Amino acid sequence: MAVHAHPDDESSKGAATMAKYVAEGVDVVVVTCTGGERGSVLNPALDNPQTWENISEIRRAEMDKAREILGVRQQWLGFVDSGLPEGDPLPPLPEGSFAVTPLEESVPRLVELIRQDRPHVMLTYDENGGYPHPDHIMTHNVSMAAFEAAADPDYHPELGEPWQISKVYYHMGMSRARMEAIDKYIVDHGGEPVYEEWLANWAKRRDTFTRVTTRIECGEYFHVRDDALRAHATQVDPEGRWFAASMDAQLSAWPTEDYELARSVIESEIPETDLFAGVRSSVKETA
Repeated sequence: MAVHAHPDDESSKGAATMAKYVAEGVDVVVVTCTGGERGSVLNPALDNPQTWENISEIRRAEMDKAREILGVRQQWLGFVDSGLPEGDPLPPLPEGSFAVTPLEESVPRLVELIRQDRPHVMLTYDENGGYPHPDHIMTHNVSMAAFEAAADPDYHPELGEPWQISKVYYHMGMSRARMEAIDKYIVDHGGEPVYEEWLANWAKRRDTFTRVTTRIECGEYFHVRDDALRAHATQVDPEGRWFAASMDAQLSAWPTEDYELARSVIESEIPETDLFAGVRSSVKETA
């Protein structure tokens, strides 16, 4: 189960990993916490009044197309996008949006899905949301609270039989180390670096790669990831930096998607190359 804040997050974070496991026969479900109603339109070709008038329906249709490309199932948690307020001081978040919804209201919805789908592994964001979008931070909070609550037989028993998720991982894909490695490969092969601006803006940011425990070889599914991301046509510029690095550079310099093992109730040896390390043997023992 991969828990994400908005439609398109599932295609920019861990998509190749999901496609790999789907191809191996794993049942993968994406839980999308909000409808992405307040997201930006980042594709200049689609930034027009008609898009904005129909943004909710468009984002759901884009999600459905991406879901089909990835081969996953998908569930909406049903909350409203909080947007990304800007200004100094920051304006308040919209009333009723996901980031200001009490955990008492949001956690039960995810607990019900966990008990329904009974996943062995959950993917979510770290305590900073991967980046400090209020919906991403709330996704972390809800995910971790639901991880605990779903296994508690006294927590809302009407939501289903308790279920203990074996492992929880945080996405660690947007690391400095990855961007530097890809840029170095490009420059070494006579090209121009593509991540210089992003790296310059991260000058004071700690590299999340220091937290990585688990690296999934999934380069052969990078094209599936990119196709799924392009399906979110309003959210990505097809000429932008998401697609600037050549596939050769990515496969040669960094053919993995990376994670931090945040919680585990089973034993597995670190570093890992499989999200299900320790899970498969545990399932066999209890079967």
